[in-house]
Amino acid sequence: MARSYNCLLFCFIVLFIIPPTTSISNTSSKPKALALLVSKDSSTLQYLTQIKQRTPLVPVKLTLDLGGQFLWVDCDQGYVSTSYKPARCGSAQCKLARSKSCIDEYSCSPGPGCNNHTCSRFPANSISRESTNRGELATDVVSIQSIDIDGKANPPGQFVSVPNLIFSCGPTFLLDGLATGVKGMAGLGRTQVSLPSQFSAAFNFDRKFSICLSSSTTSNGAVFFGDVPFSNIDVSKSLIYTPLILNPVHNEGLAFKGDPSTDYFIEIKSILIGGNVVPLNTSLLSINKQGNGGTKVSTADPYTVLETSIYKAFIETFSKALLFNIPRVKPIAPFGACFNSSFIGGTTAPEIHLVLPGNNRVWKIYGANSMVRVGKDAMCLAFVDGGVNPWTSVVIGGYQLEDNLLEFNLAKSRLGFSSSLLSWQTTCSKLTSKF
Repeated sequence: MARSYNCLLFCFIVLFIIPPTTSISNTSSKPKALALLVSKDSSTLQYLTQIKQRTPLVPVKLTLDLGGQFLWVDCDQGYVSTSYKPARCGSAQCKLARSKSCIDEYSCSPGPGCNNHTCSRFPANSISRESTNRGELATDVVSIQSIDIDGKANPPGQFVSVPNLIFSCGPTFLLDGLATGVKGMAGLGRTQVSLPSQFSAAFNFDRKFSICLSSSTTSNGAVFFGDVPFSNIDVSKSLIYTPLILNPVHNEGLAFKGDPSTDYFIEIKSILIGGNVVPLNTSLLSINKQGNGGTKVSTADPYTVLETSIYKAFIETFSKALLFNIPRVKPIAPFGACFNSSFIGGTTAPEIHLVLPGNNRVWKIYGANSMVRVGKDAMCLAFVDGGVNPWTSVVIGGYQLEDNLLEFNLAKSRLGFSSSLLSWQTTCSKLTSKF
């Protein structure tokens, strides 16, 4: 009964509270998919994208946050828009965002991010791990590129708009640690006000999106909302699927009591390196009653992060699986295992298998996603120590996601993955080069 009520509320808000989406190019047909180009910042290793927002439209540079609750932007500096509307307490937007806070004590001049009798959520910087309770919810115009299912612009350069997209204002200090020029974060997490949920509702898509991150800092990857726009490419038809797991506890950053995690968790049964099982405490691979443990996928962490005991066993198993006695060199932070680059490369590294539930369901990590060159003489294992008793035991980071096609299907609660696209003789930058 509760699920049916939530669905009716969501549909009512989309159809009546949020006006129908209009196309900037005045097309009469709705798009079949949407695309955000994604670049990799060479200094911070963050994945960046850009939307157009406000009236008049302005480009807004954002850090991609796979598990983020919603879009948030800095409203303290330079936010000017004639279409900005604060979400009043008790409004449909506040209910959709599951806000339990009503702010009536602002002493500043009314404006974006500073209006009384408005509801709020908690915008969070997933890079610095900072969050704040000062996050006025609001709506404004957002424009995004439209594409067809063959991966072409629809037509080239066409953008469509959502006139009342829900987002949160964040204070300027929350930008600390983000890449130069970034004004907020694009949240793709498991909420009804994340970008995937709002775009799918506005354009009547299936509730799913895909990411394809480029391994290069000079070429783009992309996020696709709706169907994967590569219907003519075999790799999109050959994804391996595994269930998405809901962590019932939101234990990172501020949250209302009872809020579940908005991150994407999957179940890993075991880890193999070169066919050898990594000896580990398998209870760490499950989520406990406090919401700790398990495995999640993240764009906020540049490399995969492993709980300390798993990390030590991982390094030892990897070293033993090497075909030759390759000389180790002094570790270079943040990595704990580095090797002489004259003796090891991406093609000589043993395969890493994340074994998932079901028959023959394995996420394969090849050398291009497991080894990273550091300086002239070192190749380091691109996994880092996450310490003892972290919130999450295994965090699959950005480097291990690069040149992989990942489909997050929220309606079916499953993750589809390709493993490395290099085995298909392609890359994410090649797939997105036409946009």
